[in-house]
Formats: sequence, structure tokens, C-alpha cells
Amino acid sequence: MPKPAHLFFKALLAAAALALSAVAWAQSPSGQPQMDLPRMKLSAGMHQIDAQVAATPLQRQVGLMWRREMPVHEGMLFVFEQPSPQCFWMMNTLIPLTAAFIADDGRIVNLADMKPQTTDSHCSAEPVRYVLEMNQGWFAKRGIAAGSKLSGGPWRR
Repeated sequence: MPKPAHLFFKALLAAAALALSAVAWAQSPSGQPQMDLPRMKLSAGMHQIDAQVAATPLQRQVGLMWRREMPVHEGMLFVFEQPSPQCFWMMNTLIPLTAAFIADDGRIVNLADMKPQTTDSHCSAEPVRYVLEMNQGWFAKRGIAAGSKLSGGPWRR
């Protein structure tokens, strides 16, 4: 894709994310994190992850907003209906996170460190169906990088 078209596409995705987040903020109880989502066990090599699963549009829009902390081996897995370019930001999110953009086979496509309460857009390097958010630095401390594979949950082996 030529660079100007690519930039336009990223801007369009960011604008759509802003609009969806505004809807989520209006529909979700202000200041109340969602804590009762279904959970799924995932593995990154020998490391276990207890992931809450955000599978509906509203669950994905609210995500980890308003959380003040998250246990070390917990995260949130965002599940989309089909692979597509995914962009995330941190509006109303109080803790620093790393997003792992994940292909259908469990391969981490790319990682993005995200600062709390910012509207900077962090996007997948290719279309993905899954995004896993963990405390910032969790992947790096364990040597998990782009190309690493996750298992469990939707990637049962």
C-alpha cells in the first residue's frame, strides 16, 4: 500500500476507535472496571496467563479501563470476529500495558507498550483476530517477542 494511503487508513482506524471508545465510555458505568468477564488459561512457553476474555463489542470497548492494578500473570484477551487491522489506545486506562497482537495460529505479530490515559494509537502490523493486554514489561521480562507463539484457549495444541 502506498505510504499516503497507509497513513489515511491508520487515521481512519484511529478515528473509528475514538468514536467507539466514546460510545463505550457513555454506556459503561463511569469509573467502574469490568471484573466479571469469562476467563481462559493461556500459555506463553512455560509461563501461564489467566486472561479475562473481552468478546463482545462493549466488553472490547471498555477493556481494562478504570483498573488501578492487575495481578502479574493476569491479562485481557480481546477476541474479534475475523482478522483485521486492530488499533488500541489507553483512554481511561490507569495502568501501563503491553498489547500483543496475535494471529489465528497463536503467533505474536507485534508488541506495543502503551502509556496510561493516552489516545496514542497502537496498531497491529497485520490483520489479527486476537489482542492480549498484559502489565507493561511482562512479555519483555520473559523474553517473549514477535514470532513467539501462545497456546491454550483458542490455540489449543
